[in-house]
Amino acid sequence: MILIKNGRVIDPENQTERQADVALDEGRIAKIGQIADDGGYDKVIDATGCVVAPGLVDVHVHFRDPGLTYKEDIHTGAAAAAAGGYTTVVCMANTKPTVDNVETLRYVIEEGKKTPIHVLSAAAVTMGLKGQQMTDMRALKAAGAAGFTDDGIPLMDEELVRQAMVLAAELDVPLSFHEENPALIKNNGIHHGAVSERLGIYGSPAEAEDSLVERDCRIALEVSQMVESVSQMAESGDMASRESGAALSDNLRGKGVIANIQHMSSRRAVESVRQAKARGARISAEVTPHHFTLTDEAVLAHGTLAKMNPPLRTEADRQALIAALKDGTIDMIATDHAPHSPEEKAKPLTEAPSGIIGLETALALGVTELVEKGYLTMPELMAKMSLNPARLYRLDCGRMAEGAPADIVIFDPKEKWTVERFHSKSANSPFVGRTLTGRVRWTICGGEIVWQA
Repeated sequence: MILIKNGRVIDPENQTERQADVALDEGRIAKIGQIADDGGYDKVIDATGCVVAPGLVDVHVHFRDPGLTYKEDIHTGAAAAAAGGYTTVVCMANTKPTVDNVETLRYVIEEGKKTPIHVLSAAAVTMGLKGQQMTDMRALKAAGAAGFTDDGIPLMDEELVRQAMVLAAELDVPLSFHEENPALIKNNGIHHGAVSERLGIYGSPAEAEDSLVERDCRIALEVSQMVESVSQMAESGDMASRESGAALSDNLRGKGVIANIQHMSSRRAVESVRQAKARGARISAEVTPHHFTLTDEAVLAHGTLAKMNPPLRTEADRQALIAALKDGTIDMIATDHAPHSPEEKAKPLTEAPSGIIGLETALALGVTELVEKGYLTMPELMAKMSLNPARLYRLDCGRMAEGAPADIVIFDPKEKWTVERFHSKSANSPFVGRTLTGRVRWTICGGEIVWQA
């Protein structure tokens, strides 16, 4: 049993915050309120001056395991997550071998169970991430796949995308999409604009992202309308329609998000999502801390450490991302934690791999760039980093309520610290040396302390 005293308890589900104590027992939140320390607790945490909130949930991480464990593995990735306040993560499928089969999926899940946090895994949409033949999504879902994605590689076959969305609706799991049309890109990882021209590189234009986001928003709207029509048919007073609709709705019974647009970076793509949501599309969208914090100017200062897919874009794009976080167009913050070795990132700009790590700096960047600057309240930030990601994957977490899982982050929202070292195997971050506000003091998962500063 753990008693957390004197904290600023934030519940993103109800958008509330209050001074209160929290008692944890048998992996659950037993009580929230004024609680006396009667000496019966195994541990008493004084959270004076700290925020007590649901453990963070990251729906987009790369732990490189199996196959690329010199960059990261499931255990070091989980350690980095715990240090960053995360209690649940969803691993992407682009490992070696790809998570396109039950055996590899089970390996990731079983290794994840050996860590102190909840490590889930998405499976691939297509075999070998080749975009041609769909995986056995039913078998993979039955084996524990949290969702499906070919992240890192866009799906270019429109009919395959449509079929996958329909099946996702049937299975009631999300599909996550990496949106970059390779036909429009010459040098990925760098935005096509003034900075790329200065570097003598063509780069990746925003149109590469915009075109696929617009397409997938359209398909998601079509599928959402089809699912809604099926539901209405099942509820129709007409016997024949009701029986026909009921037969279909047995398969298409899911009510959650069908499609998730990953790591948004472009203002036009944001507008496509905004309009699709307004028309009833069952979609969600995520943004990374680096995309709402930096612009392509960072490439001039940090070189390959500021290279990622999609790339950092302009200040106008960055401001559009922040506005979309404020108005709910972008539902969640996900790190796209992408470890690489120093040798890989030391290559020339056009040859080095794209991606940066982010689990250990994400919360502080949210506090520093969004809360401290008045864009989001703390409850709103916690919704973006815990409740909404949990809802995407139909998880029972992300809430501060009696009976909820005892997955909790306790952090000092005013403490300043300088980014210096990581628990990740890798250190490929443009934020090294930067002073941020907001530091994790304790991470609790399943009622057990898994990280303490």
